[in-house]
Amino acid sequence: MDTLVSMRVFCLVAELKSFAAAAQRLRISPAMASKHVMQLEKRLGTRLLNRTSRRVSLSESGALYFEQASQMLDSLDEVEAAVSNATVVPRGTLRLTAPVWMANTIFAGVLADYQARYPEVRLDVDLSGRMVNLVEEGFDLALRATGAPDEALIARHITNVPFYLVAAPAYIKRAGRPATFADLSGQALLHYALYPGESFSFQGEHGTETIKLDSVLRSANERLLQMAALAGMGLAFLPKWLVAEDIAGGRLEHLMPGQVIFEAKLLAVYPSRKYLSAKVRTFIDFIATDKRMK
Repeated sequence: MDTLVSMRVFCLVAELKSFAAAAQRLRISPAMASKHVMQLEKRLGTRLLNRTSRRVSLSESGALYFEQASQMLDSLDEVEAAVSNATVVPRGTLRLTAPVWMANTIFAGVLADYQARYPEVRLDVDLSGRMVNLVEEGFDLALRATGAPDEALIARHITNVPFYLVAAPAYIKRAGRPATFADLSGQALLHYALYPGESFSFQGEHGTETIKLDSVLRSANERLLQMAALAGMGLAFLPKWLVAEDIAGGRLEHLMPGQVIFEAKLLAVYPSRKYLSAKVRTFIDFIATDKRMK
């Protein structure tokens, strides 16, 4: 059997977790799909898939082989397309990691529209908030709000994300509505743990203004900070996308909008590869041009 064909069959079975579904997609019989995988396992001398009567899952060796083989097949498809001037249809599983605050209705809508346009792409999205190693953990792409991506990675600027200073009406009633930078000093802060220090500098009417807040809660999870702000615990700097609905609904207020201005660059970051897979390339292009991301 052709090893390359067997690799493609194995990768599709692994993605769909089904011999029958993979066979239908490839227009071969389930028995032939199983034969391809067994031949690959025999050649490698290890079990790649765990099979039961109800499900198919990757073995430890299979997970390692799938990660490397799927990347190799993506690159091969891109090379062949470049040589033949053909268009590669995006397919397979796109493993994406992004900040916790990307769990919002705007980004969910973007994901839905992308998948509707490219139905052969499956999205596997990690929003744990941890800084993953893209290469070692097998991620295709990361969305990161940072100005200093890893030099070993390629970064493309997607958009600037405004961060708003927000508080619940209950907190404002208790602590007073700040109108000047001096009013902010000493107020309760829901502190984003990845931001060093408790002092913040902004350009005011009289030059640079520095304020120091009192951190009453510290967390790297923006969702928790949002919930604490809604509970009236203190002030928080949170992404516009995360709090836009709360502001519109009156649950949070955007404070000092003309004075406290902060934006983060959202970057699409991916491993350096000469031939970028169609699923990664189309996803980056899609989010970079979607008006909702602006």
